[in-house]
Amino acid sequence: MTETLHISAFMTVTLGLAVYLIGVRINDRLPFLERFSIPEPVTGGLLASLVALALYSLFGIELAFDLTGRDFLLVLFFTGIGLNARLGDLIAGGKPLAILLVLTLLTILAQNVIGVLGAVVFGFPPQAGVLFGSASLIGGHGTAIAWAPEVARVTGLTAATELGVAVATLGLVIAALIGGPIATYLVDSRNLTPNRPDEELTVGLPNEMDEEPPRIDHKSLMRVLLTLNVAILLGFALHETIDQMGLKLPLFVPCLLTAIVVGNLRSALFPRAPRVSRTPTLALISEFALGAFLAMSLMSLQLWTIAETGLALAVIIAAQTLFALGFILLVLFRVMGGGYRAAVLAAGFGGFALGATPTAIANMTAVTKRYGPSPLAFIVLPLVSAFFVDIANAVVIQMIVNF
Repeated sequence: MTETLHISAFMTVTLGLAVYLIGVRINDRLPFLERFSIPEPVTGGLLASLVALALYSLFGIELAFDLTGRDFLLVLFFTGIGLNARLGDLIAGGKPLAILLVLTLLTILAQNVIGVLGAVVFGFPPQAGVLFGSASLIGGHGTAIAWAPEVARVTGLTAATELGVAVATLGLVIAALIGGPIATYLVDSRNLTPNRPDEELTVGLPNEMDEEPPRIDHKSLMRVLLTLNVAILLGFALHETIDQMGLKLPLFVPCLLTAIVVGNLRSALFPRAPRVSRTPTLALISEFALGAFLAMSLMSLQLWTIAETGLALAVIIAAQTLFALGFILLVLFRVMGGGYRAAVLAAGFGGFALGATPTAIANMTAVTKRYGPSPLAFIVLPLVSAFFVDIANAVVIQMIVNF
């Protein structure tokens, strides 16, 4: 008999911070984790999820986390990404953005081909292939849960939700582990270096600094927090307007947009004012928000759902992972130019294609903290994942489910 232990929102945030710091400690003790650019919250979060699995398996205790605080951290993080976006970078990002859009669409189609074939081989209805494919992988837990009832209605598959959650969970774990090693291999084997190495990092501070650490004082902290709050308030207003128009977008998307406007207007209207965009203070706040979010996301994974789906899940996810690795190394890296930015995007795409946007950003952050900045990568990938994926994914899934 299973007993559910509910963890409050405040306690969830507290545990998330502890898990994050445990990951930092482990990475410091095991240099190969930093060598392969495994993010600290991934290390701590996966360890915590294994502890939760042990509690469930040995004592029948299921941990249920209130993730309200986690969701705000995601909004805070993407607002910081928006503040860092310069109009010049947005214009320069037009071509790589368009290329990444096409590559993402190809990935969605390929994932569903693999998913449908795998579903048929293991005796599932063909329509269930979307749950082995893009609905759960590039779409993540939210998309899988949203589409599972429709798959169940069409196919009669009563465990559709559990299947989608299991695929999304395993995909997220793999995504968190492969992105860093992909970029490490590409950067080291080709001796790649940043195009503009002197720029500030978009997220976090470098792992190793030749000079004294940048000064972060109370004035810079308050200045950045105020600007973030203003952008978020405007984002809430924009989100309500969009919602009234009948369009459904995650809250972080309008906050990202308003932050882009606020950041560029602030620089244009007050050129002599102390900087907020691309400052060490903003980078540190962004790293905190992303790290705590990811730690909470991974520690709340219900790994026991994976074991309940058996051989089909293992084989199909293995095929999806091999496709992702081959596509990233042989196609995406080359098409995106074969340089340092392409390597950073390769790490991000590894996290994005099998997991979620925050995992992608965490992968890219771990890489840039070690090797150097790549600001455009942090603009291009979130724009693709925020706008294009949900629309394209919904169209493809709808076609397959209603086939």
